[in-house]
Amino acid sequence: MDAYAYVLEQLHQDDFRRLRAYVSDVRSEFPAWLVVVARRLCVDHIRRRYGRPQDPGPRSRAAHAVRRHLVDLLADELDASGVSDAAANPETQLRARELSRAVTGALTALEPRDRLLLKLRFEYGLSAREIGQVMGFATPFHVYRRLNTLLQRLRSALGRRGVEGPEP
Repeated sequence: MDAYAYVLEQLHQDDFRRLRAYVSDVRSEFPAWLVVVARRLCVDHIRRRYGRPQDPGPRSRAAHAVRRHLVDLLADELDASGVSDAAANPETQLRARELSRAVTGALTALEPRDRLLLKLRFEYGLSAREIGQVMGFATPFHVYRRLNTLLQRLRSALGRRGVEGPEP
């Protein structure tokens, strides 16, 4: 819904400048053109919210996926606490950049197998059963146990870097 609202907001901007820029032509019709514009705006929205991955390698993609998940969790907490328009606040932007660096640092300290586990769970959204089959865990409970251990390790690493968790 955030992306949808962003697309509508951007289309409405400057008295519908983007929509008025459409030029009818035999190669493309308006619906196809609008799909391309909306897709580009969605990509802009995602990049604005999560940033761009710095390195195209698998380690960076896994770190970026976990970072996206953490940003979403943080955003949900901020929405629940009634904070609005956090992106416009420079202090919040600085905190987000520092959090991103801390998460990246904590993730790079993990073993490749552990980063893969996090990627399968949080980027690809695989179930514990599917992860267990792919990675050779005996049962889904072993996957959950390892995930809990990794998340606790990440919390500790982030705590050592000065990142505090949400208040209970």
